Amino acid sequence: MGYIHAEVKLRNPRLPEIPPTVVNARVDSAAWLVCIPRSLAEQLQLEQVDIRPAQLADGSAIRVPYVGPIELRFENRVAFSGALVMGDEVLLGVVAMEDMDVLIDPRHQKLIVNPEHPEHAGGFVGQVEPVQLVNVQINGLWHQFPKGTRLIEACEQAGHFVPRYCYHKKLTSPGNCRMCLIEMGMPKMGPDRKPELDEEGKPIINWMPRPQICCATDVSEGLGVRTNSPLAEECRRGVMEFLLINHPLDCPICDQAGECRLQEFSVEYGRQDSRFLENKVKKPKNVELGPRVVLDDERCILCSRCIRFCKEIAHDDVLGFIDRGSYSTLTAHPGKRLENNYSLNTVDICPVGALTSTDFRFKMRVWFLKETKSICTSCATGCNTLIGSRENVIYRQTPRENNAVNSSWMCDYGRLNFDYLQSERRLLEPLVRENKVLQPTTWKRAIERAAAQLKPLVGWQIAILASGRMTNEELWLTRKLAQSLGVTLLDIVPRLGEGDDILLSADRNPNTNGARLLAVASADGRVTRQIREAVLSGQVRALISLGENPARIGIAPETLARLPVYLAVDLLSNQTIESASVVLPSLGFAEKRGSMINRKGRLQRLNRAVRGPGQARDDWEILRDLLQALTGGNGIYTIEDVFRQMSEAVPEFSGLTLSRIGDLGVELWETNRSPDAPGEPAREKVREREKEQPPQ
Repeated sequence: MGYIHAEVKLRNPRLPEIPPTVVNARVDSAAWLVCIPRSLAEQLQLEQVDIRPAQLADGSAIRVPYVGPIELRFENRVAFSGALVMGDEVLLGVVAMEDMDVLIDPRHQKLIVNPEHPEHAGGFVGQVEPVQLVNVQINGLWHQFPKGTRLIEACEQAGHFVPRYCYHKKLTSPGNCRMCLIEMGMPKMGPDRKPELDEEGKPIINWMPRPQICCATDVSEGLGVRTNSPLAEECRRGVMEFLLINHPLDCPICDQAGECRLQEFSVEYGRQDSRFLENKVKKPKNVELGPRVVLDDERCILCSRCIRFCKEIAHDDVLGFIDRGSYSTLTAHPGKRLENNYSLNTVDICPVGALTSTDFRFKMRVWFLKETKSICTSCATGCNTLIGSRENVIYRQTPRENNAVNSSWMCDYGRLNFDYLQSERRLLEPLVRENKVLQPTTWKRAIERAAAQLKPLVGWQIAILASGRMTNEELWLTRKLAQSLGVTLLDIVPRLGEGDDILLSADRNPNTNGARLLAVASADGRVTRQIREAVLSGQVRALISLGENPARIGIAPETLARLPVYLAVDLLSNQTIESASVVLPSLGFAEKRGSMINRKGRLQRLNRAVRGPGQARDDWEILRDLLQALTGGNGIYTIEDVFRQMSEAVPEFSGLTLSRIGDLGVELWETNRSPDAPGEPAREKVREREKEQPPQ
């Protein structure tokens, strides 16, 4: 058939941190092998597995290295192969292309998917069969849904919300609240055991006499559903009446008021008066289930969401029900407490005010809070969050759903790690050293003093200690600052802690990947050790610390005091600030905008929720002004300008802007080193868990 040239993406599947390479490969139907040049093999760091014979065009035989595995990707087709290291172009033979089930079309100079097998590819790893769709009638209209879709989700997708308490799409479905009762039916079968059809050719539905729950039912072909029929409405009113029999009237003092499902559904389905004449059942109140969660059992409606979360997601089976009937009570198992690092997620998913956070309890009404979409910066996972604030004070952080990052959860460590933004140790104004004492000054004078101290020095006399908590925009300007000064001693401070296999990463820096991509961080912290040794030996005469405490890497305040120049850019005062020659106050994660790359290679966006205190300024503005004072150049007026510079120079950011990143982020590269977000049905096997514990 001949050959053509086509763009193919090549990648080393064993080293996902190495960016893939797109090449203009020669695809030859007469060849039976894959060849790549030596430079590409070295770039992808492919492992040599063998020495194999090869024949050149002149007929001579040679032996060349055979490397692999190498991932070949074309459109939505992927194959894995080995390759001979020879020649000066990438050659893909017919064997590799047949594995991808792609045909060569030399007439139109392109590759095409094999028309005999358009739905899947032989030898393709990860290709799925086409989704099977089923027809479902919802409130008289027919819709199509993928087979296996939960009926309650299908109704919501069709625009008919079904109220629920116990159901949560990331957990198993116990079916115990009965709030999602609906009318259900199946196609009416004729004598020939085939569905009877109406005038429009659609199946006639034979309705069941009793209502059914839709949270534990999957869609099936010909299924009929009525979500707003008189029977379904009456069932919901009955369920609500039973739930409110023993529920206390705590709404005026309950933290859940304003986002309580019981309040919302009681307005829609509750009675105006109560027919209950007996005394309400009294249950324990203000019970400390753990250090961060308080239980009010009288408010609990026994949905079991918290129990299932602890067992299925947090893997800490600590909660359960005791007693029966109206006396059923939620409690911790004897000798156990709810103190795992994900305990506050139970507060998020509690549909009423039974579980409340000790940190947020009685502090603020939720309808006063301004919610800002952002990300957590306490570790490399980068959980998506909602920051709740009012009048420049942050009151809480809650998880925001992103199935590619954190599902619907976040750890307690990251959730509560924002109080330092309101700390009394915040730096509020720029300081310069006058007569051996730090004195307040203006921003213009502080920048000029810092630039004047750095200009007489040469590159090897200066070290820059950056931070993995800086945004990509700040790291980009840090790199430009280092280039303008000729600095080679540039690195971030590693920050490690204990991680888990759920969400918490051992890398406590949220933007390590961004620092590495922008050539600010060394791979193993080697340059950080060199900076410490150079400062201690006296080689370095100027240290620029950007959001880091040099004491963390072993540089004592006494050593810093002996440096002619120590420029500190930080938001909190620490033991080394008093040794600085210039101090520039910066902003925290919730007070600025920017972007970061998490441990999975996903580019995500920070948004400003509150204003910074005092005269503190954005880090990128500080670095821009310092660059301008040193070089005289400018041209950067907004953070979008900084990102535009990055997108023009860094291939991974090409075609992106801050706004195009979106609320859920953009995947820059693939990595399989991090655990998947917990609670995703395809990954956590919700259906398999339900087979072991079927809905009641």
